[in-house]
Amino acid sequence: MHLPRFSLLCLALAGSGVAHAATADRPNFIVINIDDLGYRELGSWGSTNRTPHLDRMAAEGRKLLSHYAAPVCSPSRASLLTGSYPKRALPIPHVLFPGAAIGLHPDEVTIADVLKGAGYATGCIGKWHLGDQKPFLPLQQGFEMYHGIPYSNDMGPAAEGVKSNFGAPLPTPKAPPKKGAPAFEDDGTGLRASQPPLPIMEGNTVVGRVRASDQAEYTRVYTERAVTFIRDRRDRPFLLYLAHNAVHFPLYPHAEFRGKSPNGLLGDWIEEVDWSVGQILECLRSLGLDRRTLVLFVSDNGGPVNQGATNTPLRGSKSSTLEGGIRVPGIAWWPGTIPAGTSTPAITAMCDILPTFASLAGAPLPAGRRLDGVDQSPILKGDPKAHPRDTFLYHRGFVLEAVRSGAWKLHLAKGELYNLETDVGEARNVAADNADIVHRLTAIAAATDGDLGREGIGPGCRPLGRVANAAPLIAADGTVRADAIGPKPKFP
Repeated sequence: MHLPRFSLLCLALAGSGVAHAATADRPNFIVINIDDLGYRELGSWGSTNRTPHLDRMAAEGRKLLSHYAAPVCSPSRASLLTGSYPKRALPIPHVLFPGAAIGLHPDEVTIADVLKGAGYATGCIGKWHLGDQKPFLPLQQGFEMYHGIPYSNDMGPAAEGVKSNFGAPLPTPKAPPKKGAPAFEDDGTGLRASQPPLPIMEGNTVVGRVRASDQAEYTRVYTERAVTFIRDRRDRPFLLYLAHNAVHFPLYPHAEFRGKSPNGLLGDWIEEVDWSVGQILECLRSLGLDRRTLVLFVSDNGGPVNQGATNTPLRGSKSSTLEGGIRVPGIAWWPGTIPAGTSTPAITAMCDILPTFASLAGAPLPAGRRLDGVDQSPILKGDPKAHPRDTFLYHRGFVLEAVRSGAWKLHLAKGELYNLETDVGEARNVAADNADIVHRLTAIAAATDGDLGREGIGPGCRPLGRVANAAPLIAADGTVRADAIGPKPKFP
């Protein structure tokens, strides 16, 4: 594959006169979700990584400086898709693992369900991570098409390179389980004792097994599929959820990017992600869809500092509720509607995406279902008087660890209070000087007892999806599970 391929394809289509725009008052939506991207990994956020396409996107759009995800992958993605706090829609202590008997409940009403009901085409490409058994997969959650790896790119056998970066020695294999021991252990969140081969899926069907040599291909494979989706649905409004496995460990940038950045493999892969975003935006421009498409670029959680990510000036890392673990870079792009070259410190969150898109599409929200998200379209459009969200709850698994109201953030366990407008790095605890604010934020936390609960599963948490006889999609011997997913080849 050559880098200009997809742009040239879109240009050719545009020149042939076959491109048609969606109805002006029903915009298209694209969410580009990057895995483990740190807060300060883009050029427009001060990084030395070369990200010209994302920098242009920011210059033509609006930077979301206080956008909140979740500390880890699965909860963040559940929040994005359901318009709810992670704990409400997917009450688990950490993330889901291959072969888990639980996942996002099929009765959840996702953003794809909402927009599909309003006549939108819906597509999901890339990492899913909300359950890999059939009832939990994208086609059962409102998406009309899916292509991708159903969980993280490190959830496979070490011998196939998924526990080490490109070029690094393979780690020493763990001792095999003792005779009679179960091959997998279910602790209620997934099957942890060993991890099976990584599958690549088309719809509900396993169509391949991901080897180490394949890992470097998927950023561009996903990009090609995304461009094809846009091209094929250009005559009707669409939702595309493009969730890259990049830049999650193990780091596997394509050969054309390796060794090119000043910041090692991570920088190389970030620059490949930037190229991918450039392909998507150029395709929209070429097809005349740019002024009718809202593109939102986000990360699913803060960057893992122990793996080289940079979250400066935030303190903390992935898996924590410090700002560096949960605040992520966000860019909203919609030429002609979102004011160019602007930024906002307003609090926005993954759970706001569903109600915002529904509002812009004129689609009704799910009836009889509590959402935690708010319509952020006034913020995106630059309304200086808009303040849709004042409060944000920082959950880590089942525990409410912090509360934010306006500029103030209270860490509940230690009673530490920070003013995020003047101290975004959470360096100066000012609780002693602001007892009234501590009291107010403590009351906000206490009010959650009757809903999500400060610890454990509260009455407002919705049930998980569950299946009987859960098992990995591909067994250790390469056999695809016959009763789970469709035609069953064996991958040696």
